[in-house]
Amino acid sequence: MRINVTSVLVDDQARALAFYTDVLGFVKKADIPLGEARWLTVVSPDEPDGTELLLEPDSHPAAGPFKQALIEDGIPFTSFAVDDVRAEFDRLRTLGVRFTQEPVEVGGVTMAVLDDTCGNLIQIASTQEGR
Repeated sequence: MRINVTSVLVDDQARALAFYTDVLGFVKKADIPLGEARWLTVVSPDEPDGTELLLEPDSHPAAGPFKQALIEDGIPFTSFAVDDVRAEFDRLRTLGVRFTQEPVEVGGVTMAVLDDTCGNLIQIASTQEGR
């Protein structure tokens, strides 16, 4: 068993696609119209056949309160691996990304938390540099 697709709930698919591709660096994999929404996925350019991230509309009535509770508690919706959190933090900050947590090391893992502009906090993490 392996993970094929995972989701992040977004309040605007077009804005999410722009942020996740133009800013974070993912590439669009699938874009299939489904009525008012789209089956819209992105993947890592390093793994074009790897796990897809579905930019899923947050239109379900439970999605809003769920996302709001996570944001109020400072809990990231998901986490992405990067080679060097501090370098990625600097790169993204230069692009205007707002971070709610600057890089911090905890137990050999360096992490930071950013606002994806679509209603989510997203963690970026790497194992201790040089390991």
